[in-house]
Amino acid sequence: MSAVTQENARPIVWTIAGSDSGGGAGIQADLLTFSDFGCHGCSAITANTAQNTTEVMAINAVSLETLRSQLRALQRDLFPAAIKIGLLANPGQVRAVAGFLRELARLEKVPVVYDPVAVASSGAALAEGSTAEAATGELFPLCDLVTPNLHELEWLARLPVAGADPMIDAAQKVRQSGCAAVLVTGGHGELAEGEIADLLWDGERADWFIGNKISSANTHGTGCTLSSAIAACLALGYPLRDACVVAKAYVQRGLRLGHGDDIGRGAGPVGHCGWPDDLQDFPQVLVPGDRRGQYYGRGGDTEAFAQGFAAPDNRVLGLYPVVDSVEWLQKLAEQGVRTLQLRIKHRGSDLRDIIRCAVEIGRRHDLRLFINDHWQLAIECGAYGVHLGQEDLQAADLWAIKGAGLKLGISTHGFYELLRAYRYRPSYLAIGAIYATDTKDMSGQLQGLAKLRRMAALLPDYPLVAIGGINLERAPAVAATGVGSIAVVSAVTKAENYRAAVREFQALLANEWQPPSM
Repeated sequence: MSAVTQENARPIVWTIAGSDSGGGAGIQADLLTFSDFGCHGCSAITANTAQNTTEVMAINAVSLETLRSQLRALQRDLFPAAIKIGLLANPGQVRAVAGFLRELARLEKVPVVYDPVAVASSGAALAEGSTAEAATGELFPLCDLVTPNLHELEWLARLPVAGADPMIDAAQKVRQSGCAAVLVTGGHGELAEGEIADLLWDGERADWFIGNKISSANTHGTGCTLSSAIAACLALGYPLRDACVVAKAYVQRGLRLGHGDDIGRGAGPVGHCGWPDDLQDFPQVLVPGDRRGQYYGRGGDTEAFAQGFAAPDNRVLGLYPVVDSVEWLQKLAEQGVRTLQLRIKHRGSDLRDIIRCAVEIGRRHDLRLFINDHWQLAIECGAYGVHLGQEDLQAADLWAIKGAGLKLGISTHGFYELLRAYRYRPSYLAIGAIYATDTKDMSGQLQGLAKLRRMAALLPDYPLVAIGGINLERAPAVAATGVGSIAVVSAVTKAENYRAAVREFQALLANEWQPPSM
């Protein structure tokens, strides 16, 4: 039975990995992680290791038939929504797992995350030397993500890794083996003092996820925990970049809060401390122009980027209609709506006149009026603010927008884009699409209430706007997540009685919105 046929069932995630007799890594860490993410974990054991916090005494690989029988049993009754692969002790196990995954793919495409465990924290070798060749040749083409640390990256790429540019080169070489993406974990080295950076390379661009280095004696199982957290997020339907930043935050939280454990005489297990809900644990996403770029590859860009835009007069922006004409601006302003956006997608010869007229209406009615996309004309006409999508950030002159004193709103779709946009410290952040909408196809970027609630909790004091498919019926649940504003389009402009719709939205937001509890 497919893992997705039971709508209310917890996602099933498999770990194909070794058992750590010390309880810090392997399937023990994986199953704890799956549980923290609300998934049901299943395991197929590849090896029974004899280890503790100070040493690995033996790697007892299971037979190929034992491994295959576990996989067959799981497939018949507990079909996965995602699979995490850890220790494969020898080339035979690699070929057995690869063969099974090829058969599984004929039934349904399942995300696969491979943590190519080669060396334990104690320095002991965990896999036979020829395993890397077998993995790159047979297993990598079946993987959505491979997550080597720096030592494992050198093992796989057969390249020395010392610095950002060599990391990128090695990641590119590993990806050429056929995997869809590579996440290089940086816990074994620092590119910039006091920082740990992970590199995600998907064949199109390099992303750096940067966190503060935490001094902790409890670091055993961080790689297993990271890869299993990514698999759990993929099972929950998160896009790859969202899964990576949430998983990195989960590990960072475990390092930060797991200090109180005193287990064994060596490296204790990383903490498994529940869903990451504190912004300090989430990585900073490197953005173009950031001075940190000098540390993170290809020479970097040492130009500072614009950051810290003017704040709106209230962090609770309330009802936020998005309209395509000055006529609608005028009608809604007369109904007491203060936050509005003019979104005109088709540029015509009269665009300047339209924006100038809109700005005049905004001034007469004291509106928080944002102009979508057309930032040059917004500056020229003296608009209140500008709204930009993620794809517009590189083309726009953010310094000019900031210098003109305009407020800036940025669209985001998920955790990765939220973190990326937050680096600019805009005037507000819009999160969407919450539900499917007729305005445009957002089927690949739907957030839902659970994700919205988690994102809102990260920035409880920041102006946030929820957008996408929100109507009067859905609005109470959206407002209850903690966002201070709801953006609407057709719920107002296509309502039978737009005046009544505005009154109902305003009453709901005035009565239902409460500051999120700390």
